[in-house]
Amino acid sequence: MSQTPRIICLGAMLWDVIGHSPVILRIGDDVAGRIHQRPGGVALNVAVALARHGLAPSIISAVGRDSPGEALIAETRALGVATDWLWRDGPLPTDLYMAIEAPGGLVAAIADAHGLEAAGPAILAPLQDGRLGDATRPWDGTLVVDGNLTLETLALIARDPCFARASLRIVPASPDKAERLAPLLGHDNAIFHINRAEAEALAGRTLADSIEAAEAIRAMGAARVIVTDGPRPAAEAARNAATICQTPPTVAARHVTGAGDSFLAAHLAAELSGALPAQALDQAIRAAASHITASPVPGKDIA
Repeated sequence: MSQTPRIICLGAMLWDVIGHSPVILRIGDDVAGRIHQRPGGVALNVAVALARHGLAPSIISAVGRDSPGEALIAETRALGVATDWLWRDGPLPTDLYMAIEAPGGLVAAIADAHGLEAAGPAILAPLQDGRLGDATRPWDGTLVVDGNLTLETLALIARDPCFARASLRIVPASPDKAERLAPLLGHDNAIFHINRAEAEALAGRTLADSIEAAEAIRAMGAARVIVTDGPRPAAEAARNAATICQTPPTVAARHVTGAGDSFLAAHLAAELSGALPAQALDQAIRAAASHITASPVPGKDIA
C-alpha cells in the first residue's frame, strides 16, 4: 500500500481501442488503417499525464477481475500511477472505449463504462471509511472528478463532508454526460474543465464561443470554469476575476483522443507549481497542441 496520495483521479479506467484512418471517412466507408490498444479513460488519461509532469497521482476506479483488468492494472502501475484503492467487486468485465479517428479529428466513439456505473458510490469507500479519510478527517488534496461517474456518485461528492477539504477538478467526459455535473456547480472548491459542447449541454442552450460558455457556466454557480473550443480560443471565468482568453497555435491534428485530459493535467501541474491563471492556461493549451500533433502511439499495435 502506497503513502496517502495528494492527487487522486476518480473515474474511468479502461482499455482504449483507437482506429486511425489515413483518409477522411464517410458513413459506411471501409478503409485500411492502424488500430492501437492502450490504457485509457478520462481519469486514467489525466493520471498518466500528471505522472509525466513528475507528479505522483493515484486512481480510484472500477476494474474487472478478468485478464484484461489484470493487464490494465499492471500497465497503469508501470506508467507511474498508484492503483491501491480500486474497486474490483463487480461482476462485469473491465470497461472499454472504442473510437475512430481520421484526418481532422474524431469520427465516432463508444464508451462502455458499465463496470464503473455498476460500482456507483461504492468506489468512494476509501475516502469515506478511514483508509484515506472520513467525515471527521476529510482527505485533503486534489481530486480530479470524471463525469463518467453516476449522477448519484457525483451528487454524493457534492454534499458528503468526506470531500469538504478536497480541491475538485471536474471534467464531464462527453457532452451527453455533462448534465450529471449539475450537483457540483455550487461547490466552492470545484474548478470545471469543459469544452464548448459540454458547456452547451450543461447550460441547455447554444453558446457562441468559449468566453460566452465560461461566463454562462460561471453564472450558473460555478466558482471557476475553463472552457476549450478545439482550435478556437480557450477561456477562463472565475468569481471576482476578469475573464481571460487565449488562442491555441495553428496545428494539424493527428491524434485527438485524450487531448482534453492532457490539457487538464498540464493546467493542474502548472498551478501546483505556482503558475498564475494566464500562465497555466497557456501551458495547458501548449500541452493539448503537443498531444494532438504527436504520433498516435504509444500503445499496443493490434492491427
